Amino acid sequence: MVPMKQPVNSLPADNSVWDAVVVGAGISGLYMLHRLRQIGFSCQVIEAGADLGGTWYWNRYPGARCDTYSLEYSYSFCPQLEQEWQWSERYPSQGEIWRYLNHVAHRFDLRSGICFNTRVVSADFQPANNQWQLQLDPAQQLSCRFLLMATGCLSSPNMPDIDGLQTFKGPIYHTARWPQSPVDFSAQRVGVIGNGSSGLQIIPELAPQVKQLVVFQRTAQYAVPSRNRPLDRQEVTKIKADYPGFRARNRQQSSAQLSNVETCQQSALSVSPAERQQLYQASWQQGGFVFYATFNDLMRNQQSNQTAAEFIRTKIGQIVNDPQRAKLLSPQHVMGCKRPALENGYFETFNRPNVDLVDISANPIRSISPRAIHLQDQEYPLEAIVMATGFDAMTGALMKIDICGLNGLRLKEKWSSGPHNYLGLSINGFPNLFTITGPGSPSVLTNMMVAIEQHVEWISDCLQYMAQQGYDRIQASAEAEAEWVQHVNRVADETLYTNCNSWYLGANIPGKPRVFMPLVGFPPYAEKCRPVVAQGYQGFILS
Repeated sequence: MVPMKQPVNSLPADNSVWDAVVVGAGISGLYMLHRLRQIGFSCQVIEAGADLGGTWYWNRYPGARCDTYSLEYSYSFCPQLEQEWQWSERYPSQGEIWRYLNHVAHRFDLRSGICFNTRVVSADFQPANNQWQLQLDPAQQLSCRFLLMATGCLSSPNMPDIDGLQTFKGPIYHTARWPQSPVDFSAQRVGVIGNGSSGLQIIPELAPQVKQLVVFQRTAQYAVPSRNRPLDRQEVTKIKADYPGFRARNRQQSSAQLSNVETCQQSALSVSPAERQQLYQASWQQGGFVFYATFNDLMRNQQSNQTAAEFIRTKIGQIVNDPQRAKLLSPQHVMGCKRPALENGYFETFNRPNVDLVDISANPIRSISPRAIHLQDQEYPLEAIVMATGFDAMTGALMKIDICGLNGLRLKEKWSSGPHNYLGLSINGFPNLFTITGPGSPSVLTNMMVAIEQHVEWISDCLQYMAQQGYDRIQASAEAEAEWVQHVNRVADETLYTNCNSWYLGANIPGKPRVFMPLVGFPPYAEKCRPVVAQGYQGFILS
């Protein structure tokens, strides 16, 4: 483990124009900085946090863990880095990922290019010189030719607007803004609002610590066991002996499943009920997202989907002792239309005598007082509240910055009815601005590492091409953007992803347009990006 240097908190004194400014020092921002330096671009990274890591800096709540296989959830750009880093578990914890990112930053001297504790307040494009003018907080200005948004898909916390929230006398924690020091919940009555991925992870961790844990659930969630375990040395040796092949298989998958699992080629309806149960049971025992790939049509055929959903509901009924509580924990929506999750003892937690489950879909939260959460006809005295209420996903971090493009057009206005862009990368009317894993790209529906690397490499190759050809400005054409938005919607409509309200559609944020934001299918997306480049950046306006 390398020593971690203190974060840099100030910009260089000179006022020169940077070739590129990257917003965000998470996984995508770090790699973007490295690639830009490789092609000879001057670059400055602006990071709101006190240290690097993005998601893995902010989300340090008990139980925080990645649900992608650790040997996949790592950079592939350096063979030596791949070989030297040793992961300890099948699914890495927040702490281990953060240490890995610090190792990468030290190895490639990335900290020297990052300014921490600084936010981009606004960004205005100046057409006269094809530059972006940035206003920062603390008060500073910065100019750059290219503005690269590495702000993350899940980085803007969603804090629910509950009447009386500010009057609560005890501490209120959000899983996405967890304190750096451990929190002692011993002998306290603690309420957890939310049971998405972060809720499923933190609830089993809190239950043994507290006097009483009250889980306020609006929608039951599908979850399968992670079967997390220490990595077997022979398994690691085998993968590292053929890391290029392992990575190639990563890039041919639509979701974050294990690379050494053979892709299923049959429908859930093509086998007998007995064989179907046997295959589901094998996937359940193996653990991880492989369950959701037991058959090839679970997200395209409603009847097939229901066979998997019923299998999970039956498992919940077998795990949870109280039939009424098991019923409350059994989801009824289409499996997978809300983000599927992995769990580690989540359902067993509800067999504990100090854990209560409250259905706030039937009995909503009315208000919060100094010492309690009040439902329509009930109240729960509490000494601490944990908000596991997720994020303003995909667009939230971008919309918090006042981004102004050509002719005074603001991004908030452009996206008032939902995000419009081309390839999830470029926005018409906003030249020299790129979004890394933006809406309209596979991002959250695939292995984020694969999606990030593909975007970072595409952007850096594009900027290098522009420099070689003497171009100063690039943006998506209006026609290409409109066609791309139609394509994203058309692909989504061929699946079951749009069959319920989820953060994929922005449904967790009051007033947010209901638009399906990610693109389904990474390999087809990557295939579409290649001819765009081969045909001289087709769909882009270069000048």
